[in-house]
Amino acid sequence: MNSSRLCRNAGKTALTYLLISLFCALFGAIYELFSHGVYSFYMIYAFAFPLAGGTAPFLIMASVKVKRYPARISRHLYHSGIATFTAGSLVNGVMEIYGTTNALSVCYTIAGTALILGGITTETVLRLLRKRTIR
Repeated sequence: MNSSRLCRNAGKTALTYLLISLFCALFGAIYELFSHGVYSFYMIYAFAFPLAGGTAPFLIMASVKVKRYPARISRHLYHSGIATFTAGSLVNGVMEIYGTTNALSVCYTIAGTALILGGITTETVLRLLRKRTIR
C-alpha cells in the first residue's frame, strides 16, 4: 500500500471521528436543553473521547505520512475502545441527569481501557513479528 493511500485512509478516519465528536457535542447540548436545567459533565464532555482518541491520532498519522497503517485487528480493537468510552460517557451522563447511579457503569471504563490496550499491544506485537520475519 503506497504512502498517499495510507494518508488518505488516516484522513478519512480522522474526519469520521471528527463527525462523531460533533454529533456527541450536539447530542449533549440538545439533551441538556431538555433536561430542565440539570446537566452532567459526562454528557457535556462525551465528545472529547472521539476527538482526542480518534481525530487527533489519525490526523497526526495523515500529516506525518506513516509508512505502515495499523493492522485491521488493531484498528478494530482501538476503535471499539473509543466507542466504549464514548458510549459509557453518554450512559453515565443520562444516568446522572436522571438522578440515579449504577455500579455497572465502571465496566465501560474497564472494557474501553482493555480494548484500547489490546489494540496497541496487538499492533506492537505484529510490528515486532514483521521485523523478525524480515531479518
